[in-house]
Amino acid sequence: MREMRKMRKILALGLVAVMAIGLAACGDRPGQQKSEDTKKEDQAKTGKKGSVKNTDRNLIVGFDQNFPPFGYLDSKGNYTGFDIELAKEAAKRMNLDLELQPIDWDAKDMELSSGTIDCIWNGFSTNGREGKYTFSDSYMYNAQVFVVRKDSGIKDQKGLTGKVVDVQKESSAESALNSDEQKNLKSSFASLNSIGDYNTAMMDLESGAVDAVAMDKFVALDQIKNKPDKFLILDGEISSEQYAVGFLKGNKELRDKVNQALSAMDADGTFARISEKYFGENVSILSKKLNAGQD
Repeated sequence: MREMRKMRKILALGLVAVMAIGLAACGDRPGQQKSEDTKKEDQAKTGKKGSVKNTDRNLIVGFDQNFPPFGYLDSKGNYTGFDIELAKEAAKRMNLDLELQPIDWDAKDMELSSGTIDCIWNGFSTNGREGKYTFSDSYMYNAQVFVVRKDSGIKDQKGLTGKVVDVQKESSAESALNSDEQKNLKSSFASLNSIGDYNTAMMDLESGAVDAVAMDKFVALDQIKNKPDKFLILDGEISSEQYAVGFLKGNKELRDKVNQALSAMDADGTFARISEKYFGENVSILSKKLNAGQD
């Protein structure tokens, strides 16, 4: 009986030893450790929405995909537009891989500060935002206007009294209408609705849900180009502005690289070629050097 107990004890000790050796071997496998390190590295690089945070090899551009002709989805499901093409060309000249990151426009500040994107490049006005971002050189003029239905009977801004107006949330048009200069105009509306994007706003206008849409002039021209009998742009601007690329405040290094690329594109005619494709003319103001980047 004692011999049997002795044998059982020896077998138990042997099994414990084998298990310990096995666990130690598993813990020392270099392949497994490398996998864990890689996983941690990937997690450090990856931001929300699956975007890879900025490295020395890429440029992540944040844009509104419902903002033609500056940024939108084409019929093949590809991101394109005036600013998208400028960004692609700039990234190429900077020897960077371009990553296009569609964003909710009212979340653009969070996207930029969190590092999910490196810049905002999508019909982005400098006006009233000078202290919040580091901007590239301004590359084109724009204005804010009202679009109405052609059969509405509204001929000018006075005709908007008692009317319902749509505007994109966090847009330049909304900022302009909320300014002291336009407080009388805004107070004359029956209501001013902040909506997510201009495609929705134009559907509201076409259906008669609203009477007017306040928006960027070049976006308005693009929206109505195929429906000239349905819509018109009222005379008189709400405000005027300049477009530039917006970076996190203090990011002068990336700003300077983009400025160099834009300047070269302007000098060799590439900017003009892209501009004429979308607007029928060269809209560049880069050669005027109105504001050579802000510190």
